Amino acid sequence: MTESKTEAAAERKVRVVLVDDHRMFRTGVQAEIGQTETTGVEVVGEAADVDQAVTVITATRPEVVLLDVHLPGGGGVEVLRRSAAMMSDAERPVRFLALSVSDAAEDVIGVIRGGARGYVTKTITGTDLVDSIFRVQDGDAVFSPRLAGFVLDAFASTDAPPVDEDLDRLTQREREVLRLIARGYAYKEIAKQLFISVKTVESHVSAVLRKLQLSNRHELTRWATARRLV
Repeated sequence: MTESKTEAAAERKVRVVLVDDHRMFRTGVQAEIGQTETTGVEVVGEAADVDQAVTVITATRPEVVLLDVHLPGGGGVEVLRRSAAMMSDAERPVRFLALSVSDAAEDVIGVIRGGARGYVTKTITGTDLVDSIFRVQDGDAVFSPRLAGFVLDAFASTDAPPVDEDLDRLTQREREVLRLIARGYAYKEIAKQLFISVKTVESHVSAVLRKLQLSNRHELTRWATARRLV
């Protein structure tokens, strides 16, 4: 008799941390994949922002982290950066699988450059997500089909488009502010979203405008839209 995927997975165990700033989404993922006896996945921690994520990952040392791209405190790339030292020193590596609503090439390439082993979108089924978690634990690279093309273009093809030098001048936080400005958020709304002060938002906007040599938020919005960052 042939074993089902679920039965095969249940014979193995993988410890997972969920990092996403939407509590209801974390609850849904936990309910979908966190039945350890059935799926083999044990959710050992959750986090809603960058600081929480680094703290929980350091404390629990999971095999796999499901990581959202856009998080308060610097985003998924910042979690990867701050976790890098821990991962290199650990006897057993912590591997990261991006799980995001975004399918933008810039987001995919950013977290893969940051060290994630894969990237799947939130339309993935629970069964496929469990399978992806185990594959990442084994060291495989896992991508939703369309997203794999972005990575191949960026890393494998000699005809890949050049790196956007203007965008690379911006820090991760400046990119987050840029995106929210381009989406029409007011400074107060951005401050609330990113857990920073309005004055800090203003400073980031000024830095973005200076680095991109733009004059106002309308030009900034056009710039971001042209690069499909919105």
